[in-house]
Amino acid sequence: MTPPDAAAPTGIQTPTGIETLPVVVIGGGQAGLAMSWHLVADGVEHAVLERDTALHTWRDARWDAFCLVTPNWQCQLPGYAYDGPDPDGFMVRSEIIDWLDGYRASFDPPLREGTAVTSLRPLGDGPGAEDPAGGFTVQTDAGTITADQVVVATGGYHTPAVPRLAERLPEDLHQVHSAAYTSPAALPDGPVLVVGTGQSGAQIAEDLHLAGRRVHLAVGNAPRFARRYRGRDVIAWMHDTGHYAKPVTDRPLAERTQDRTNHYVTGRGGGRDIDLRAFARDGMVLHGRLTGVARGRFHFAADLAANLDAADEVYNGINGLIDEHIAAHGLDVPIGPSRYRADWVPAADTGPRLDVGDVAAVVWATGFTRGYGWLHAGVFDGAGHPQHRRGVTAVPGLYFLGLPWLHTWGSGRFAGIAPDAAHLADHIRERVRARCRDGR
Repeated sequence: MTPPDAAAPTGIQTPTGIETLPVVVIGGGQAGLAMSWHLVADGVEHAVLERDTALHTWRDARWDAFCLVTPNWQCQLPGYAYDGPDPDGFMVRSEIIDWLDGYRASFDPPLREGTAVTSLRPLGDGPGAEDPAGGFTVQTDAGTITADQVVVATGGYHTPAVPRLAERLPEDLHQVHSAAYTSPAALPDGPVLVVGTGQSGAQIAEDLHLAGRRVHLAVGNAPRFARRYRGRDVIAWMHDTGHYAKPVTDRPLAERTQDRTNHYVTGRGGGRDIDLRAFARDGMVLHGRLTGVARGRFHFAADLAANLDAADEVYNGINGLIDEHIAAHGLDVPIGPSRYRADWVPAADTGPRLDVGDVAAVVWATGFTRGYGWLHAGVFDGAGHPQHRRGVTAVPGLYFLGLPWLHTWGSGRFAGIAPDAAHLADHIRERVRARCRDGR
């Protein structure tokens, strides 16, 4: 399906000055634009509301050396796929921005930048699920909109999370969250403590290490996987096994969460493993999880060896799944290496002593918290997770898109947004038709 050259004009002003729209999309990132592509193609009147500027996260919350960890061939949004010269490579930050800017220009979405949504409520006296008329009031800093359907496409990472123990550090110690980290040169001279080993923490530690900085790394329980195995990128192998297409409902209950830490690996330099033990051999100082700060000293949990072992076990387990797939299909491919075996073992489970005065900066790669305080609808569980089935909530006309594990492993990434957006487009289209049949 090819969208028209331009979106239909949006908005009808009521006598009260309140704008009415069939659909409002909240968020102008890749998920919001993917949803808009379908709505433009279907001729559904809508607006995409973006608090900042479209795709601003890629410009404002990525470090200078950032690159994708998924291959370029997985960059596929509705009506727009990567067609560059290096499908098996990994786009760097500037290339990602150019590619996404090209997507926006390809269909001219009805985007309203600098428009923050301050409140979203179902119309009527009760929750939308109890209101036969349905619809929502969308309050923004530019006015009020009523909409029959709303897609929340604000992603799953809203507010940088920094532990309260950061307040115990000296005021003159430079501290930055990974979302605001830009480069080694932007930090004061001297050793740096990086806290957290998810994708951002591990890659930022590598970035500092390659720049010749003395790095202390507080190692958490994030898993890892190989960049390549038996002649191919591991993501390509796992794609072929169907692993990434399995619905979250087919996975163990322990894995059905948006809060799981991503496996660490890198696309830097054409793609390679991130091996913390190898970093340690080269001079990086590894510690267990950071648990506190007292009397001028950082305190770490006695779990460094266990965390490294657990990450290696996941690494080997994924390679084992690939071996099984190759054997089951009789594929003629190179023999894989033996299991990863640790050739560096920490002398202590906490790492060496580290005084606060020994570091010039701290990088908090400690994730994000959800920020749905503006969304007033009965769709959240006790932990604040939106409850839905592939983005469709129990409140008629309210949807989520672009969340981690919305439906599959890829739902929060380029690879999975397109099918999830198409699924929601079907629901939106059917509701629009039903409203037309009912004369509403």
